[in-house]
Amino acid sequence: MEIGETNRGGHLVWGGCDCVELAARYGTPLYVMDQDVMVARMRRYLESGRAAYAGLNVAYAGKAFVCGSLVQLVNREGLGLDVVSGGELQLALSAGMPAERILFHGNNKSPDELSFGLEAGVGRFVVDNAVEMERLSRLAAVSRSTARVQVRVTPGISPHTHRAVQTGQVDSKFGFPITGGVALAAVQRALALPGLKLMGLHSHIGSQISDLAPFRAAARAAARLAWEAWQKTGFLAPEINLGGGWAADYVPGAAGVASLEMYLAALVSAFKLAWRRHGTPGVSLGLSDRCGGQPGAATRRYAWPSLFIEPGRSIVAEAGITLYTVGATKAVSGHDPYVLVDGGMADNPRPLLYGSKYHAVLANRILEQPAGMFSLAGKACESGDVLVRGLALPAPRPGDVIAVFTTGAYNHAMSSNYNRLPRPAVVFVTGGQARLTVRRETYDDLLRCDVVAGSGFSAENETAAPTPRLHVAAARDPGSG
Repeated sequence: MEIGETNRGGHLVWGGCDCVELAARYGTPLYVMDQDVMVARMRRYLESGRAAYAGLNVAYAGKAFVCGSLVQLVNREGLGLDVVSGGELQLALSAGMPAERILFHGNNKSPDELSFGLEAGVGRFVVDNAVEMERLSRLAAVSRSTARVQVRVTPGISPHTHRAVQTGQVDSKFGFPITGGVALAAVQRALALPGLKLMGLHSHIGSQISDLAPFRAAARAAARLAWEAWQKTGFLAPEINLGGGWAADYVPGAAGVASLEMYLAALVSAFKLAWRRHGTPGVSLGLSDRCGGQPGAATRRYAWPSLFIEPGRSIVAEAGITLYTVGATKAVSGHDPYVLVDGGMADNPRPLLYGSKYHAVLANRILEQPAGMFSLAGKACESGDVLVRGLALPAPRPGDVIAVFTTGAYNHAMSSNYNRLPRPAVVFVTGGQARLTVRRETYDDLLRCDVVAGSGFSAENETAAPTPRLHVAAARDPGSG
């Protein structure tokens, strides 16, 4: 993990910016994202991925962290974008992301969300269940459009990560299980349904996984299923999506995460070996006419599909820090003293949800030696609202600025208004310049939808109101500042 630089004043520097000055200018809590780190990760994925496999497509997983400025970076760098809701799709389109480079995920997309995706012309629907598949077919027929789909399959792999972020195990709520022929039946149904154009298979096994073995196993399972489907249907998938899930480094001193180049090499090599092992030379991709295949294009060589990967956390997690202001300290007999800050579980629920570990420093006194061990506690009305335990710090004082590292993923994305706390602002930093990308919420924002206390619609006018949609294609270039 990166722990930033220090300037002559003993202040933490992030993206060339003094974190104490950022806190004074924008207030706290404050999410700070190093744009250069994110862009460098995107480019490494594209360059290293395509060096390992020429037909590799990289789609950023927006659920990790998304805002309009990040969407513009993703678009500018040539990545696709993975969205999981109508809200994420709306944000992507409003920020100028081309619809054809969007993959629409989700295990329970509503009819309205499916219609939205069809209307927008998203590049791929990742179909998660039989009801959704049938519903999408009907909606496509009504709108006289075609839905390009990847069928999500569950390979029955349980990686070593928190149970809540495992998605490839047998009892997962996501996808069609490979076991028992369920996934194969889903492929057959997708080929038969009108309005659907089957593009391939999708598999995603979870998040924050640092072990290469589960990724190799998932790649082998997808290759094996693709060739089994060809044997049963004559359709050989032109696309295989192996999802994301590669881990980030969160705390110093822990076993480090291997490079993303090692992850890509392991994933690709396992897939190639399995494709050859289970495959048959001279078979062309997508033999079904319904799916855009070219039956006469068979050669004596193996037909290699396009590969997709969907990294999220590994692109943005280590690029982000969160700044807090110390309000008070509190001694507790037989326990590390509490350092009370102006944020907590509302802006970072991961310690409470997953027992996630973080590292933090005093951003305004980073060169001072630790005076003891402390617990960094938030202001929410929950005893479990503790961000970091056993943290070595100089004796904290009210007004000190705390920086918590590796908060770029699943912090802003999972933030809430618990206790009616406004969500923090987001600032992008690069080359010593800071740019506000998401403003801090105000009390007016918190009341905006309240019919009694705010400016919400009256109850009479709100009955059965549809989800609003506004397509906005024009968006400013993110620039370098």
